[in-house]
Amino acid sequence: MSASNHDWESALPIPFLEYRRDRRIEEVECIVPDLVGMSRGKAMPFHKFRPEESIYLPDSIFYQTITGEWVDMPDIVGQWVEGDMLLRPDMSTVSAAPWAEDVTLQVICDLEKRSGEPVPLAPRNVLKHVLSLYREKGWQPIVAPELEFYLVGPNVDPNQPIEPPTGRTGRRGAGRQAYSMVAIDEYGPVIDTIYDFAEAQGLAIDTLIQEGGAGQIEMNLLHGDPLELADQVFYFKRAIREAALRNGNFATFMAKPMRDEPGSSMHLHQSVRDVKTGKNLFSGPDGEPTALFMHFIGGSQRYVPQMMPLLAPFVNSYRRLAGGQSAPNNLEWAADNRTTGFRVPNSRPDARRLENRIIGIDSNPYLAIAASLIAGYKGMADAIEPREAVTGEIEDEGQMLPRSLFDAIAMFEEATEMRELLGEEFCAVFGALKKAEFSEFQREISPWEREHLLLNV
Repeated sequence: MSASNHDWESALPIPFLEYRRDRRIEEVECIVPDLVGMSRGKAMPFHKFRPEESIYLPDSIFYQTITGEWVDMPDIVGQWVEGDMLLRPDMSTVSAAPWAEDVTLQVICDLEKRSGEPVPLAPRNVLKHVLSLYREKGWQPIVAPELEFYLVGPNVDPNQPIEPPTGRTGRRGAGRQAYSMVAIDEYGPVIDTIYDFAEAQGLAIDTLIQEGGAGQIEMNLLHGDPLELADQVFYFKRAIREAALRNGNFATFMAKPMRDEPGSSMHLHQSVRDVKTGKNLFSGPDGEPTALFMHFIGGSQRYVPQMMPLLAPFVNSYRRLAGGQSAPNNLEWAADNRTTGFRVPNSRPDARRLENRIIGIDSNPYLAIAASLIAGYKGMADAIEPREAVTGEIEDEGQMLPRSLFDAIAMFEEATEMRELLGEEFCAVFGALKKAEFSEFQREISPWEREHLLLNV
C-alpha cells in the first residue's frame, strides 16, 4: 500500500470504521448523481483507488432519458464525441455500502472538465452554484427534507398494478393508517434494515412514521447544509431500495405509484442564516417575521411554477399534484396549513422556516433543493412581496400549479431569469430530456384506453 493511500485511509469516518471492524476493504465505488438522481460511476478494487488520481466518465451520461434513450441536441457541438469528465472524489462524503457482500466504500464525486472548470450539467455543481450566490450575499441557507416512499410487493410485470406489500400478519398493507405504530410494525424487518444501513453509513434519521398510504413511510432528516442534505437523500434512496430488496419487497420513489393511494413528496423546510452572526434572518429581534422572510415567500410564489420540471420531473409527478390526498395543487401560503403549496410550520422564532410542499420524492434532490432555494433567493434579492396568506382549507383556488409535464416544460422554457441563474446549458439539456420523455410517453397506449375506448367509441 502506498503512503498516499495510507494517508486517506487513516482519515476514514468513524461510522465506516465501526462497520468495517477488522475486515479488509474490497471495493471502492466512485459515484455521481445523474440528472434523474440515479447513482452512476465506476467501481474498482480498493488497492487501485487513489483520491488524487484521475477517474473519467463520458459526458453522455447526461444525454439519456429515464428509459435510457439517447436524445440528440443539435445545439451541443460534438455531442457524440463523448468527451471525458474528471471525477474528483469528495472524501467528506465517504460512506459504507452495507448491502454489498464484501466491505465496500462509496464516495460521491464532483465533475470537472479537463480544463478544471465545473461541469455545468452535473446536479451537484448546479446546487453548489446556487449556494455560492447565497454566500455572496452573506446568507447561509438551511434545509431539512422529509422523504416519503412506498414499500410495495415485488412488481415484475409492468402491466400489472402495484400492490401494497404483505406484512408480518400475512395481509396486504392497508391505507389510511397515518402515524399508526401497528402499521410500522407490519414492516419491522425492512425498517430495522434501513436503520442498520443508516448507522453503517453515518446517516442520521430524525423521525420515521407511517404515512397515509398503504405501505407508505415518511422519514425526516435533521436540518443542515443543503449540499450535505442532498448527499444524504442521494445515499438514502439507494439504501432504502436495497433494504427493501433484502426483505423481499420493492421500495418505490414514484410520486404516485397507486391510483387510490396518496402520492409521495419530498417536503423541504428552508430557512436562511446570517453568515456572520448565525442568526435566522427570517425572524427579527422582536421575534416577528422579517421582510426577508416575506420576500423569500414572494420569490417562491413567483418562480417555483417556472421550475416545476425540476420539482416534479415526470408525467407521473402531476398525478400526485391533482389536488386532495394531502398534496397541494396551488402556490398559496399560510401558517400551519397543509392544503397550501407553502406552509409556515409552528416554531420558535429562531426556527422560523418555510416548508415547500410541492416537491415530489421522484425529483433529483440536488436539483429540487437548488430550484427551491434559488426562487427564495431571487425573492430576497429583489424584495418580492408575497400575496396575502390564505385562510382555511383551499383546493383549486388561488394561483394553480401546472397540471401536466407538458405545461410545466412550456413555462420552464420561458423562465429567462431562472435559467440564467441555474445555467442555460444545464436548463437546455434538462428541458430537452423532459420533452423527449413526454413525447415517448405520448406514444404509449394505456390499459385504461384499451379497457374503455377499444369497444365503446
